[in-house]
Amino acid sequence: MPDIKHLFTINAPVDAVYRAITDQKGLAGWWTEETRAEPTVGSIAEFRFGERYLNRMKITGLVPDKKVTWECVQGDKEWVGTRFVFDLEEREGKTVTRFEHGNWNEATDLYALCNYHWGRYMTSLKKYCETGK
Repeated sequence: MPDIKHLFTINAPVDAVYRAITDQKGLAGWWTEETRAEPTVGSIAEFRFGERYLNRMKITGLVPDKKVTWECVQGDKEWVGTRFVFDLEEREGKTVTRFEHGNWNEATDLYALCNYHWGRYMTSLKKYCETGK
């Protein structure tokens, strides 16, 4: 099964990056403003993109300042059952970030489109963590 993967370094402390991918305010700062989330394993986070898209992710793992995992439980049919992993590693005050959107059934056009968009969102996450905007 194909996986989307991105590796990049954020010039911010690991705890700031962890908050940006777990707290509602942080997630709304770099992904979509229409976010409802709490950093609790088993909870369902909601990410709405206007009237067109709603993704619900089950928070399946939280290791503070190290790792965050989700599973898509509602969204586009190709997303349901896929997993999202953020692996964080502190290096000299910066955060090496490994992102994976995995467990796709096949490399479809939506897969390719999502790979492009995840690259843009990872740039947004980096900018948010480094500048607060």
